[in-house]
Parts: sequence; structure tokens; C-alpha cells
Amino acid sequence: MTKPAVTKETGLRHFIAAASYSWAGFLRVLKEAAFRQELGFFVVSIAALALVGASIGEIVVAVLLFFGLFSMEAMNTAVEEVIDRISPEISSVGKHAKDLGSFAVTCMIAACCLYLGFVLGKHLFFS
Repeated sequence: MTKPAVTKETGLRHFIAAASYSWAGFLRVLKEAAFRQELGFFVVSIAALALVGASIGEIVVAVLLFFGLFSMEAMNTAVEEVIDRISPEISSVGKHAKDLGSFAVTCMIAACCLYLGFVLGKHLFFS
């Protein structure tokens, strides 16, 4: 019987390993200009919600939507890296995979914008 190439951690060691992988992923996606722009959009959006007097619930929903956006951006970056590694030449399959990842990010940006527009509009014009 051969020994596995990777040993799986359990318990607290698993939690610490997973946290370190997540931190490394955050540091990697932070190198992406799109992610930094989305992070700036997040900060401005939360400040705008606070300024118009949005409720805690409305702010929590916005934060959750932005976490979804950040997750999509991270997955899109992962898809791009894998495609570039597997197929450095331009291929229609690689292009489609990257386009689909970009579409997913765009959908989350639209969801964030629609929600922010709704909440800001409600507080600015209907309060």
C-alpha cells in the first residue's frame, strides 16, 4: 500500500490550513485590478448606504451581495488562471470559459447596482 501524496489535516489543524489557503486566495485576487475596483465600489456603497440612513438589515444585504461579487471575481480569476495554464494558445473553448466567468461577475455587479439603486432611491426620494 502506497502512502498518499497529500496528508489531510483534521480538527484544528484543518481549520488553520483552510484559513491559510483562504488568506492566500485573498492576497492573490487582491492583485487583480477588477477586484480592487470592486472593493472600492463596496466601500463607497456602504458609506453611501450609511449616509442615507439605510437600516442595518439593508446594509447586511448589501454586504452579502458584495461577498457574492467577491466570490464570483475569485472564481473568475481561478478559471482564467487554469485556462491560461492548460491552454496558453487562444482557443474557442478557453475563450468561452473566460467569457462565462466574466458574465457571472457582470451579473453580480448588476445585482449589487440594482439593490443599491433601490435602497438609495427609497431613502432619498421616498422617506
